[in-house]
Amino acid sequence: MIHIGIIGLGAIGQRLINQFKQHDAVTITAVCDRTEALAKETADNLGDVQAYTDYKQLLSNDEVDVVYVAVPPKFHHAIVMDAIQSKKHVLCEKPLANSLEEAREMADAAKEAGIVHAMNFPLNYGQAATKFAELINENYVGKLRRLQLSMHFPEWPRAWQKNDWVGGREQGGFVLEVGVHFIQQTLKLFGELHNIQTRLEFPEDPTLCETGIIATAELADGTPVLIEGISGQAGKEHIGFTAYGSEGVLTLENWGELRGGKTGDILEPISLETATNPRLIDELVKAVNGQEADLYDFEVGYQAQKVLEALRK
Repeated sequence: MIHIGIIGLGAIGQRLINQFKQHDAVTITAVCDRTEALAKETADNLGDVQAYTDYKQLLSNDEVDVVYVAVPPKFHHAIVMDAIQSKKHVLCEKPLANSLEEAREMADAAKEAGIVHAMNFPLNYGQAATKFAELINENYVGKLRRLQLSMHFPEWPRAWQKNDWVGGREQGGFVLEVGVHFIQQTLKLFGELHNIQTRLEFPEDPTLCETGIIATAELADGTPVLIEGISGQAGKEHIGFTAYGSEGVLTLENWGELRGGKTGDILEPISLETATNPRLIDELVKAVNGQEADLYDFEVGYQAQKVLEALRK
């Protein structure tokens, strides 16, 4: 049995709790949050779980094998570096860190320590993104002509994630929070991004995050990449990741919907019934047990951070 300690019990931290609970090879041993009432409530709901308000006390718990770090980005570096020193395996939320320098140090330290170090990039474990990757690799769109990411939000932060950092310029914003998932997918499927040019729109308040972005980049072969987004506008939230090719178009929309069509045809929903996607907790268990696993490590997080920093200046 693998014993998990969870640091950070906000909206993101709570999401994986059910996945941990439902897995036969995993047990949640300890939870930690600076808000004592939240830590105790979560521990009580889980039953027979130690609650902490100081993450260092959780790290000193010898029973904990793996630490899931789900705190705001500016705290990732300190907690992860301490976890590495404690010889704990680490699953970290995205983005990896709050700066490129921090991300590099974390990736190097984790590799040197020989621990399992993984990022929670959930698109890799979803049916729609798995099928998208399969079809791209099967040359569904033919020769790629353009890659485009669009992110439209009626409001940011969204209603379910109001907190004191996700709307701030230092460690929040939709480019960082949402864009990072698709940056990682781009790097995974299409390779590195070059010649990044970005234009950001900001509100008058210097503490608040971007309200718009128009950015361009190129793949290694010169294929153009367009990243555009806007918040504070009419309509519903819409996120689209679209590959335009010589033979067709493939688009991943709103995280879990996939549509495609050959040139001249209309875009139709693509069935996900045959998509066999891995599960994050399964892969984490494999890695901790010394088996080969489908995980995205801190080096992947660092490469995504490089693009993020270029986009966010």
